[in-house]
Amino acid sequence: MDPKGSTMNAIHEVFKIARAQTLIALCSTVPGYWFTVAFIDIMGRFAIQLMGFFMMTVFMFAIAFPYNHWIKPDNRIGFVVMYSLTFFFANFGPNATTFIVPAEIFPARLRSTCHGISAATGKAGAIVGAFGFLYAAQPQDKTKTDAGYPPGIGVKNSLIMLGVINFIGMLYLPCP
Repeated sequence: MDPKGSTMNAIHEVFKIARAQTLIALCSTVPGYWFTVAFIDIMGRFAIQLMGFFMMTVFMFAIAFPYNHWIKPDNRIGFVVMYSLTFFFANFGPNATTFIVPAEIFPARLRSTCHGISAATGKAGAIVGAFGFLYAAQPQDKTKTDAGYPPGIGVKNSLIMLGVINFIGMLYLPCP
């Protein structure tokens, strides 16, 4: 049974969050990488990226559109499964291939420098996306936002926006 917010201390809350994130990583993120290792030479880099973007789009929309269904306590296991599948396909998809492909395409004499620039650009984009989601996911009602945040577009609309971004990523993949 979950303790009420008034009886839960910060250490207990951090522990619960860390435990949930570890389970998601072990059940979805890590297997996603291993699937990439197993299938990259069979399916090819382009197909894995395309499939990953497509599946992430599907799962983002599957979480976003019926969002009010997923936030009910009885549906939290289903939400975690959908969320985990999104992470699985992020890693059995663009997350893995975006650091494999640069290591293969740059000429040997420039490989480490160009791969470093490519990786740094990806990390900068991840930072912008993570902080942008924090701001965008804030409720539209100013009285319900977290302290220090301006009103945003809400979690549901933020998830729809992420689905659209995944779809755009799929459309702009360079052809093999």
